[in-house]
Amino acid sequence: MKSQIRTTKRKPKSSKIGKGKRAKSMVLRGLREKTVGGLTKDHLFKNKRGKVVSKKASGASNNAFSTSNCGKWNAAVKAARLDLKCEGFTPIGGETMEGKALYAKAKALYTM
Repeated sequence: MKSQIRTTKRKPKSSKIGKGKRAKSMVLRGLREKTVGGLTKDHLFKNKRGKVVSKKASGASNNAFSTSNCGKWNAAVKAARLDLKCEGFTPIGGETMEGKALYAKAKALYTM
């Protein structure tokens, strides 16, 4: 009797760790359990651009921007636009009277 030879190849065991450029998206979709850095599905989400990012890192970045001088200036300009009822494109401190008024109002609201 001939010895039996295994003709089917075994399927290689897939890793539970997501690696590479698409690691986070693989974890979020459920194809892998966690990333190399240890992030699991509950640590990830899609940002407004659709990229899969860490909740903790994204929150820290948003907080760092909003408390920076640039973030405070943006908030001041936003409030000034609401107060002055500026609609459409209005350059801040531009040649028009509306732009100069907007700049003056934003500067008054801005606090470092």
